[in-house]
Amino acid sequence: MSTFTLSPSTQLSFKHVAVATIGLLLIPFTAGLFTAQVNWSVSDFIVMGTLLFITGSVLLVTFRYIKRPARFIAVSLVLLSFLYLWIELAVGVFFNLGS
Repeated sequence: MSTFTLSPSTQLSFKHVAVATIGLLLIPFTAGLFTAQVNWSVSDFIVMGTLLFITGSVLLVTFRYIKRPARFIAVSLVLLSFLYLWIELAVGVFFNLGS
């Protein structure tokens, strides 16, 4: 029976993605402490944290396993998907998911 295990360097890279996600989430958390204009609930932090971690992880795998010509297209699709979901959840351009 074959089991899939991540190499130690890949595990460390996912830890870096997790730390970067937490670091980015500290920005709205800190802003929310000083101003009432940033009004994020716990679910907002969970959704954005999940979105950032998944995007970072997919970019990590993309840079590691996809070769040069197709990498640009793959990274562009990942970043455009991230931006679309972020905008859709924030203001609901097409489906009113976030508002």
